[in-house]
Amino acid sequence: MINIVSGITEFSKYSVGSVTSAEQNRNATFESVFQAAVNLVNETNNYSNAAEEAEMAYALGLTDNTHDLQIAQQKANISLQYTVAVRNQVIEAYKEIMNLQF
Repeated sequence: MINIVSGITEFSKYSVGSVTSAEQNRNATFESVFQAAVNLVNETNNYSNAAEEAEMAYALGLTDNTHDLQIAQQKANISLQYTVAVRNQVIEAYKEIMNLQF
C-alpha cells in the first residue's frame, strides 16, 4: 500500500507548475538562439565594415599594406558565407517543420 502512495508522488512533478516551467525554458531557449543569430549578423556587419574601411584606406593611399587589406576582405567574405549558410539551414528547417502533418 505504501508503494502505491509513493508512486502517486511521481505524478506530482507533472503538475501545472511544470507546464509554465516548460514554457519558460522554451522561451529562454528561443531567446538564446535568437540572440546568437543577431550576434552573428552583427559580427558579419562589423567584418564587412572593416573590409570597406581597409579598402578606402588603401584607395586613398593611407596604407600600402595589401596583406592587411586581403585579410580584412577574406574575413568579411568568410563571415558572410557562414551567415548565409546558417540562414539557408534555418529556412530549410522551417520549411521541413511546416510540411509536418499532425
